[in-house]
Amino acid sequence: MLPPSLNIPKWLEANSHLLQPPVNNYCVYHPSTSPGYTVMIVGGPNARTDYHLNSTPEFFYQYRGSMLLKTVDTSTHPPTFVDIPVHEGSLFLLPANTPHCPVRFKDTIGVVMEQPRPEGKEDAMRWYCRSEECKGKGRIVWEKRFVCTDLGTQVKEVVEEFGADEKKRTCGTCGAVAAVRFAEGEVVQPPRFPE
Repeated sequence: MLPPSLNIPKWLEANSHLLQPPVNNYCVYHPSTSPGYTVMIVGGPNARTDYHLNSTPEFFYQYRGSMLLKTVDTSTHPPTFVDIPVHEGSLFLLPANTPHCPVRFKDTIGVVMEQPRPEGKEDAMRWYCRSEECKGKGRIVWEKRFVCTDLGTQVKEVVEEFGADEKKRTCGTCGAVAAVRFAEGEVVQPPRFPE
């Protein structure tokens, strides 16, 4: 049986309480019901500093408000940190294996679609050192790899594991302790619509 279409405004009226920190997402289509894709509705705000790596591409659609997709181009040396604004009504296709940190702001809603991971392929979550000494050099403070079976619960567990252990948050190069969240005002929301 085919699943019904999803009316986003009506879904939000009934279910916005499901978009809770630290991940703020809810899976509306899962490979068990819609083979080949996972579709999540994601709300803001969040301020997590982790970068996620997925072995498949990710499709972002910004339904309400704007978000900032912080990415790392690892094809350059040192890696290049690139901020990509995704405005209301815009979409973006992130290539596979691109480290990315989706920063979402208050009262914003997006849709993210992912493919199932190839068997045995791992996701990773990593934190880069943002100290003055290491900033922009791509120095990884800590990384955890895992086979993704439930993104919502697994991401939350890894974020909590990192946050609870100062040793994991300490840069091996400069000794700075990485923050679990961006400071208030550290990341500026792009305009709602492109200028």
